[in-house]
Amino acid sequence: MEMSELIDLGSVVPNLRVTSKKQALQELSKKAAELTGMPERSIFEVLIERERLGTTGVGHGIGIPHGKLSGLERLHGLFARLEKPIEFDAIDEQPVDLICVLLAPESAGADHLKALARVSRLLRDKSVCDKLRGSDSEDAIYALLTESTTSHAA
Repeated sequence: MEMSELIDLGSVVPNLRVTSKKQALQELSKKAAELTGMPERSIFEVLIERERLGTTGVGHGIGIPHGKLSGLERLHGLFARLEKPIEFDAIDEQPVDLICVLLAPESAGADHLKALARVSRLLRDKSVCDKLRGSDSEDAIYALLTESTTSHAA
């Protein structure tokens, strides 16, 4: 699974201005609704429900909120670089400033897990994250996310 299959230029938010995890999930749900045609409320509820099971703040300033939605045709990704880090209940108790939302069809099964693994592998690379944090344009962030694919092949 390539990052370019999950994320397109329109699904990159280079300077998201939020002050809380809930607000971040609300804003990203709104953007995801535009991209997928799914109801914003449904997306938000799926992401919040997943957070109740355990945080998707994986450490090192990274959050990977995800969930499955009925009616979704394919996997969708959305990447946001936050203007300022926010409290995210991350496993290392550090604030989060890079968020990658993954939404999958209810029937996705292994594809959903492969996409999560792909994003996780990419964002575990400190140099990629440093470059993402240093970029503030959609184009630059998109290029970093998709060109890094070859060195982090799934």
